[in-house]
Amino acid sequence: MTENSQPKPSLLVALIPVVLTLIILGVQIFYFGVFEPHIPLAIGLAITSIVGIKLGLKWKDIEEGIFHVIHVALPSVSVLITVGMIIGVWIASGTVPSIIYYGLKVLSPEWFLAAGMIICAVVSVSLGTSWGTVGTVGLALMGIGEGFDIPMYWTAGAVVSGAFFGDKISPLSDTTNLAPAVTGTNVFDHIKNMMPTTVPAMLIALMIYIFVGFMVIDVESVSFEKINGITSALNENFYISGWVLLPALVVMALAMKKYPPIPSLFAGVVVGGLTAMIAQGQGLSDVFNFANNGYAIETGISEIDSLLNRGGIQSMMWTISLILIALGFGGALEKTGCLQSIISAIKSKVHSFAGTQTAAIGTAFSTNLVAGDPYLSIALPGRMYAPVYRGMGYSTLNLSRGVEEGGTLMSPLIPWNAGGAYVISALGLGVATGNIENLLYIPLAFACWLAPVIGVFYAVTGFFSPKASEEEIKQWHDSNEPIAKFNKDGSPMSDDDEAVDDIKDMGPDGKPVQDSL
Repeated sequence: MTENSQPKPSLLVALIPVVLTLIILGVQIFYFGVFEPHIPLAIGLAITSIVGIKLGLKWKDIEEGIFHVIHVALPSVSVLITVGMIIGVWIASGTVPSIIYYGLKVLSPEWFLAAGMIICAVVSVSLGTSWGTVGTVGLALMGIGEGFDIPMYWTAGAVVSGAFFGDKISPLSDTTNLAPAVTGTNVFDHIKNMMPTTVPAMLIALMIYIFVGFMVIDVESVSFEKINGITSALNENFYISGWVLLPALVVMALAMKKYPPIPSLFAGVVVGGLTAMIAQGQGLSDVFNFANNGYAIETGISEIDSLLNRGGIQSMMWTISLILIALGFGGALEKTGCLQSIISAIKSKVHSFAGTQTAAIGTAFSTNLVAGDPYLSIALPGRMYAPVYRGMGYSTLNLSRGVEEGGTLMSPLIPWNAGGAYVISALGLGVATGNIENLLYIPLAFACWLAPVIGVFYAVTGFFSPKASEEEIKQWHDSNEPIAKFNKDGSPMSDDDEAVDDIKDMGPDGKPVQDSL
């Protein structure tokens, strides 16, 4: 059976694997109190496969869909492996300990959360990777926060806010390039159009973190004796110097020269290994061990030991295995047509630009929620909603912004998503061992969830919601992009692959001439 002749599941059938998987996840996490989403997602993959077979697909077809999505996301898995090496080697080189040392000396508890968010945002824009930022600078900030007796979830919220927002507006970021690619827009126009939601969300988050720093965190309870103990222990066990920050500077320099992220990050591993041998006296065999198994140290100070005993490729295996299963689940949902049926049902219910924009943001978030893949959450809604925006005469820049808000920014806030699983693992939040309290970082990552809220507000009010320009309409004409036909009530007539209109049928006002009217 070819894909074109594959029967599409009804909405009820499409919801079966999604709802059952979420129920099983809820039982595992909230009833049993164990944060290990692997088996529930694997069961969800099996349920989706059974639905696909009942629809007439063969296992070979479903397997092809599963491995296609996994293949598309393999570069991200490669980044994870490289970041695992970086964490272990940069601790051994003294890079992370030096950042913690200087941070405790320079930063104050009152300004720490706000400064941490800004630092992560700047580094993330420079590197073009939120994951790389979280695993390096973010890890160091967790150590500084520990020294200031700031709860881990507050520090993690600030780190995630800055790192993923920086990733969202960096022209070096893969998701920042993916969103305009699937919606047919220019990457720099896309970044410019994200500023109306990006800037307010960051400013609001900044004010909240400043308020918390001055009014909520008890600065008087901060033990400067504890801070002195941490800095002294770091000084005793590592050579602390500005020179050992060289690995981080090399990675940032390569990123700004627009070298690909994986070679740039691996260069950081190599320079970090050399720094560990020269500055810290480590052997080559030790560096190899740190890169694979992570760094290990016993200083007698629990805060330092718990923070610095981490890293290595093997430390990423829990996260990578979760990501692969989640990607497989997402691939099965896409191949069986379940995701498309759910999205088509949502599209049929929205008859206005505000409804369409809200639905696009919500669909990207929902795809993140059930499929576990930030790339699929951008690519799938981006492909399916673009004809609707064109049919309404609105710029698809609105869509590219919406899927970034529901896709890129919401990814780290879903624990079983690729982004969330990585954040939990890299920052040592410990929820895999039952410490569910640290999941409070999710509502405290203000910049991430404020942007979609602001985006919905703009859609309802019409602010910062550009109509299609003459240049964009011409581009649609030249590339023969599909445009949705509409019924008299303003709703899309049918699915994108069946109800599309040629761009030449658009009137002089930029709106399509609708044959049904």
